[in-house]
Amino acid sequence: MALTIGRKLLQLAVVFVVVTFFTVFLMSLVPGKPEVLVIPFDNTPGQSQRQQFREDNNLDRPLPVRWALWAENFVTGDFGNYYSATDTEPVSSRIGPAIPVSAALILYSQALALLVSVPMAIWAAYRAGGRVDKVINGMAFGMISLPNFAIALILSYWLGVKLGWVPTQGYTRPTENLTEHFKSVVIPVIALSMGQIAVYMRLLRSDLVATLQEDFILMAKAKGISNGRVLWRHALRPSSLTLLTVAGLNMGTLIGGTVVVEFLLGIPGIGTLIGESILARQYVALQSLVAIIAITFVLINFAVDALYTVLDPRIRERNA
Repeated sequence: MALTIGRKLLQLAVVFVVVTFFTVFLMSLVPGKPEVLVIPFDNTPGQSQRQQFREDNNLDRPLPVRWALWAENFVTGDFGNYYSATDTEPVSSRIGPAIPVSAALILYSQALALLVSVPMAIWAAYRAGGRVDKVINGMAFGMISLPNFAIALILSYWLGVKLGWVPTQGYTRPTENLTEHFKSVVIPVIALSMGQIAVYMRLLRSDLVATLQEDFILMAKAKGISNGRVLWRHALRPSSLTLLTVAGLNMGTLIGGTVVVEFLLGIPGIGTLIGESILARQYVALQSLVAIIAITFVLINFAVDALYTVLDPRIRERNA
């Protein structure tokens, strides 16, 4: 057990180093001077502010030294500052309110994707090769082909502009108005979940078709167990391991999609902060945001690994 935890922590450290250093490297390749974007005034006080900005962000240091100084501050809870010509604001003060927004969108999207894809997959597997199976698979191909930002724009036009059912911009927190909160997440959640629904459905359907040919399924049918119970109780559980793996890995896809959709729809989450940090060349803020996303992604996959032992008795026996 201790060896497994140590291995996971080592994996987390490697991901943290690789992702954040690669972010620093990519940002260093962007042409232009960040201090000119942050402090655009070209006068004497502005020049001193620009120099102070470079010193605060270690932009005059070599790349490895710059990353090491940032990492040292990050692990102690110092995520850096947002800089402007007139003000300096801690990154942590903006990350705190943004994380629940992005987390809500990701959880809603993942829940909707699983709630829709699992019944569709079971139905398609039960009717494998039939008309229903072909229709569901055709719908899945269409859903996969549409990028989430395009779906968000289409839904914004039809549901928001033409029909006026939901707002096209902004976000209402559940503590402010629960009804308006759910209205404000309709467009981003549908846009983020459609591609996931198609992937999950096709993956689970393939595993279910194979599982339904196993001997223990034939034995269950021979005992007179109903088809519904065979599908939901006996076939779904062993067929869901691959789905669980992909769902954990697709959290990275959801996080990336959330970044784009939030920025397009003006939702005050991590995605909007990342977009603003890139446009304003806020190096330290961007590194901290990317590091938080990378750590979250690794921790989610740790949780997925732990769920394997719950779903598959064979894994429990092997670990024991």
